[in-house]
Amino acid sequence: MESVLRINELDNVAVAINPLFKGDVVTVAGTTYTLLTDVPAGHKMALRDIAKEEKVIKYGYPIGAAKEDIKAGSHVHAFNIHTLLSETASYSYDEENAKKFIEEAAERARKWEGKVPTIMAYERKNGDIGIRNALWIVPTVGCVNRIGQKLEAWANENLSVADGVHVWTHPYGCSQMGDDHDNTRKILADLVKHPNAGGVLVISLGCENNTPASFRELLGPIDEERVKFLVCQDAEDELTAAKALLTEIAEAMKADKRVPVPMSRLKVGFKCGGSDGFSGITANPLVGRFCDELTAMGGTAILTEVPEMFGAEQMLMNRAVSRKVYEEVVALINNFKDYFTSHGQVVYENPSPGNKAGGISTLEDKSLGCVQKGGRAPVNAVVKYADRVTKTGLNLLSGPGNDIVSTTAQSAAGAHMILFTTGRGTPLGSPVPTVKVATNSDLAKRKANWIDFNAGRALTEDPQELTSAFIQFLVKVASGEEHTKNEINGYSEISVFKDGVIL
Repeated sequence: MESVLRINELDNVAVAINPLFKGDVVTVAGTTYTLLTDVPAGHKMALRDIAKEEKVIKYGYPIGAAKEDIKAGSHVHAFNIHTLLSETASYSYDEENAKKFIEEAAERARKWEGKVPTIMAYERKNGDIGIRNALWIVPTVGCVNRIGQKLEAWANENLSVADGVHVWTHPYGCSQMGDDHDNTRKILADLVKHPNAGGVLVISLGCENNTPASFRELLGPIDEERVKFLVCQDAEDELTAAKALLTEIAEAMKADKRVPVPMSRLKVGFKCGGSDGFSGITANPLVGRFCDELTAMGGTAILTEVPEMFGAEQMLMNRAVSRKVYEEVVALINNFKDYFTSHGQVVYENPSPGNKAGGISTLEDKSLGCVQKGGRAPVNAVVKYADRVTKTGLNLLSGPGNDIVSTTAQSAAGAHMILFTTGRGTPLGSPVPTVKVATNSDLAKRKANWIDFNAGRALTEDPQELTSAFIQFLVKVASGEEHTKNEINGYSEISVFKDGVIL
């Protein structure tokens, strides 16, 4: 394994695979360098002299500009480069370039004809599939959270449910206005109708803004045998009444069986958190290759974290399937920039301290690695926050970078599972199976109780063989043969995006 990796032939920096020390001698693309400084693993070294204000190139794109003259063989990081991002940018749509990605995707699709893997899933009455058969408790307002938690504990001790009983607590459903109130209601309604839930108990207080009647109307048609409602203020003993309803739902779920369905019916969300300098080299490209294959099969991919597209957004725009979709991507980006500036914030206040410690220097550096989770698939649709995905292929979902908020949005949009890449590690779990993909082997070994798949293997193994192994693993997860660490640990939660006034 090489000690230094240049990702793209246009790059004027390379990434240290192992820690490098002042005086070390390394060779990159036939050129030998003597290190002038220490360079930690995952961090960058200069491949040639870079003049002050000259662009620093990684992944073949600028990740910033030099704050000072940087000598070849020196450490390149946040202390000597700065972002080139601003609140305004101009974009363009290259239709001929987009056609190349569409043709490439069509060629991948032809290779999967008659060969799409089979998963074992639950067929729902409305035509959806679920990869888990859980019983969910959904509070319409935060006032009944504790009741929901008591019911969750009781049900998991007393009822037989294949994938357990889970309550999705949150602090909202009342005292909100405008979009915040609407988004809370829509997210909760999306969870009630999620196909990974074989049954749902909706619990309300009774006097909240998200009134039981209006929420039920928002839901529309439901399976009355599987979705039950309880208004706690109307019940003499809400716990006794809820337990009876949970028992009825669990009884209705008893006969549910997995059946074979094509993997093309899967909807998968892609997310990263606690990224490091290896994220754009190992884990995100692996997830991107899976994205390409899943969408080629006819499946659905969901990419979010809009602020972590800043600096790499043109790459996504170049793959829009039409000018209409391109314009929607531009609006997606600009609307999120407006969100930042409306609160007096700059768009480039990123990466986090942990990201920087792992080798990420600027938001462009982070974004160019982040968007690789979308592979080379054409961008087929843009989806508003709290809306559900309706088109197959790669969808861009409006949402922030925050891990819990974005994974909740992906779950509500219809994702059956989420692939979550991480270089620093996190125990986080969403309402759906959350597959943790480590960017480096050290993390995978050290936090084996959090990590599901080691993408650090990409540094020593054939990429296509690793992708095949990853697909096989995900087939087992989707089929219930493997459970993710967040499921095993019981780490699952939701968070709803908030922007406005609390009364």
